[in-house]
Amino acid sequence: MAIQLTRRGALCLLLFLTPVVTPTWYAGSGYYPDESYNEVYAEEIPQAPALDYRVPRWCYTLNIQDGEATCYSPRGGNYHSSLGTRCELSCDRGFRLIGRRSVQCLPSRRWSGTAYCRQMRCHALPFITSGTYTCTNGVLLDSRCDYSCSTGYHLEGDRSRICMEDGRWSGGEPVCVDIDPPKIRCPHSREKMAEPEKLTARVYWDPPVVKDSADGTITRVTLRGPEPGSQFPEGEHVIRYTAYDRAYNRASCKFIVKVQVRRCPTLKPPQHGYLTCTSSGDNYGATCEYHCDGGYERQGTPSRVCQSSRQWSGSPPICTPMKINVNVNSAAGLLDQFYEKRRLLIISAPDPSNRYYKMQLTMLQQSTCGLDLRHVTIIELVGQPPQEVGRIRELQLSANLIEELRQFQRLTPSYFNMVLIDKQGIDRERYMEPVTPEEIFTFIDDYLLSNQELTQRREQRDMCE
Repeated sequence: MAIQLTRRGALCLLLFLTPVVTPTWYAGSGYYPDESYNEVYAEEIPQAPALDYRVPRWCYTLNIQDGEATCYSPRGGNYHSSLGTRCELSCDRGFRLIGRRSVQCLPSRRWSGTAYCRQMRCHALPFITSGTYTCTNGVLLDSRCDYSCSTGYHLEGDRSRICMEDGRWSGGEPVCVDIDPPKIRCPHSREKMAEPEKLTARVYWDPPVVKDSADGTITRVTLRGPEPGSQFPEGEHVIRYTAYDRAYNRASCKFIVKVQVRRCPTLKPPQHGYLTCTSSGDNYGATCEYHCDGGYERQGTPSRVCQSSRQWSGSPPICTPMKINVNVNSAAGLLDQFYEKRRLLIISAPDPSNRYYKMQLTMLQQSTCGLDLRHVTIIELVGQPPQEVGRIRELQLSANLIEELRQFQRLTPSYFNMVLIDKQGIDRERYMEPVTPEEIFTFIDDYLLSNQELTQRREQRDMCE
């Protein structure tokens, strides 16, 4: 049969089995003797006694580096580390509290928490393109960082930033902007003489010197004007260069190219003649040839050259009336004298009283100036053998020449007929009846004039009016 004993029962049983001895008190055992009765009673486990703040029980002294602890003790101001003391923790300026802001001294002689002061820092500022910065105290509180840009750049934005108490930098990040135009230096202006027989000069120069004040990069250089080594005409020419940098800033420079032409005094054409000149006709190296009008011959030097001294070589020739030699043995010998000089209008009539002949002569005599302008010489063949007459103006032709001319040009003496021969001796037009001078002039002007004669005709259009 199982016996269950309570704690008190067990103790009573033990007392019956154990000899009685003088009771003893064991300090801290939880038991105490009762002097009235010869027995021991068990003590109930007491609750934690109330704290007695009157007896100092010290925690270690708080020492916050770069900060301070403000403490309040129940025992008064001299017991800042005694049991129950509460301390408010704070950090010096520039430091941040990490941990508990308030701690209390516990019965365990320890504080209820820990804390420390950490120095406040801002993040490291990034470097800026084409610039830099310097700081008074690194990334610490109140440190001021001043920005500057490389040569050729300008700062846009905040020039300085300060590390603030919240760990951030004041202001915003600036930028360095290239606003300076590049530096460009053009070659010096130059002057050059035109080459002989030319109105132009070939001019060379070195390219401009270009430098960028910022990153040294030149993206493009444009030229307005002819390229170096080009032929420049007479006068002044402005050459302009423009340079662009990477930021599209630009700078320009210019210089002058001046070309001079050595010129001689303007030559005058001879009387009854004209000039044909190379180049512009009065520049260094130009050659001018003298020509005489039809019916005139040149006497003197055929051409003159403009020299570097600005003077013409030689002396001017003159044009004298053409000398016609009628004392030749054949019609060919006579006609050769007019080759490339005069046109011929050969008139053949059966007798001086021929009505067509008289009418034609009358009209031609009234237009002598127009015939002269067109270099036309009239040859008359009138009558029949043996009373025939031939003449060029006042010069008389022999009977043999008259006969040969009629046969050579197929002109019959039986009736009025007429032939127009050009300067190359070619039969160009025939007439069986009288024609007005205007008809003859129109035909010559439209079909027989050379380029030089056309130019002269334009200049002398009103000479006969």
